[in-house]
Amino acid sequence: MNQTSHAARPQRLRPELPGLGNDAASVRQRVEMLERVLERSFTIPGIRRDVGLDAIAGLVPVLGDVLTAAMGAYIVWEARNLGLPRWKLWRMGANVAFDTALGAVPLVGDAFDLFFRSNSRNLKILRAHLDKHHPEAKVIEG
Repeated sequence: MNQTSHAARPQRLRPELPGLGNDAASVRQRVEMLERVLERSFTIPGIRRDVGLDAIAGLVPVLGDVLTAAMGAYIVWEARNLGLPRWKLWRMGANVAFDTALGAVPLVGDAFDLFFRSNSRNLKILRAHLDKHHPEAKVIEG
C-alpha cells in the first residue's frame, strides 16, 4: 500500500475570484459594488434620479431600514479592517446611523432616502483613504 504524505501531494490551484480577497483592491471593489446597489441601481425615468436598494427597501417599514443599515454597517466594517482612523470610522458610522434614523420616519424618511446617500459619503471617505495609503488599489477611470 503506497501512501503519500500530505506534504508530497500536489497543491490544487484555486483560482481567485475578483473582489474576494482581503487586499485593498478587492475591498474597494466590494464596497463600490455595494454602494452602487444601495444608492445607484437604476434611474427613475422622467426625473433622471438614481435610486437603489436603500430608497426602495425603506418603503418596507422597519425591516427595510434594518436591512440597509446592516449593509451600510458592512461598509464601515470593511473600512475598519483596512485600518481607517477611528475618527473616520465614527464619521462613517454617524452617516449610517443618521440615514437609518431619518429613513425610519414614515413618508418623510422615504423622501429623505432619495437625497441623503450615506453609503456614497462613506465610499468617498474610504476612497480618499485608499488613494492615500494604498495607491496600488487606485482605479483609473477613463
